[in-house]
Amino acid sequence: MVEKFLDKAYADGGPKDVKSFYDDWATSYEAEIKDNGYATPRRCAEALAKYTDDKSLKILDFGCGTGLSGLALRMAGFEKIDGVDLSAEMLKIAKSKSIYTDLTQIDGETLPFSPGTYSAIAGIGLIGPGAAPVSVIDTLFNALGSKGKLVVSLNDVAINEHIYEARLNEYLDDGSARLLLREYGDHLPGHDLKSYVYVIEKA
Repeated sequence: MVEKFLDKAYADGGPKDVKSFYDDWATSYEAEIKDNGYATPRRCAEALAKYTDDKSLKILDFGCGTGLSGLALRMAGFEKIDGVDLSAEMLKIAKSKSIYTDLTQIDGETLPFSPGTYSAIAGIGLIGPGAAPVSVIDTLFNALGSKGKLVVSLNDVAINEHIYEARLNEYLDDGSARLLLREYGDHLPGHDLKSYVYVIEKA
């Protein structure tokens, strides 16, 4: 019997050790979330593509997991995609897909590149209780150069916590960024979850 991880991901704030949890989930991750109709990668990729003129520029898939988000970005027309993730086991699966130019395992929120390296950064299905903390929004925003674009999603669980969207709004309210898109739609229909997709441009 295949162990189910999705319920654990959202139970009582999610796993305490995120890296180990996703290492353990890696081999069955795609089958489980596809069974639940995972729609956010396609929605995010298409949203970012709508606001990107030159899709040949390098972009970063932060928290790339097994590469479902990278595949969605590739299908939306992006040509040069790098990925980073905490989980070595998920990165092994992502590497087998031959989607990414470069894949790097990271430890925490320290990024192995200078701000402005990427024209856009994607944080897809990543930020929320039991996953990446709210501080990752700051990490991603600070990694962008001027006019760089950030696409992120916040599912219903994250929205109900308020702090995640509030952090995005801080950047919008003080003029550090402008909102290009905020769109509500399917996330995991089989798990009765929806998500907001945001595209934000740094000032």
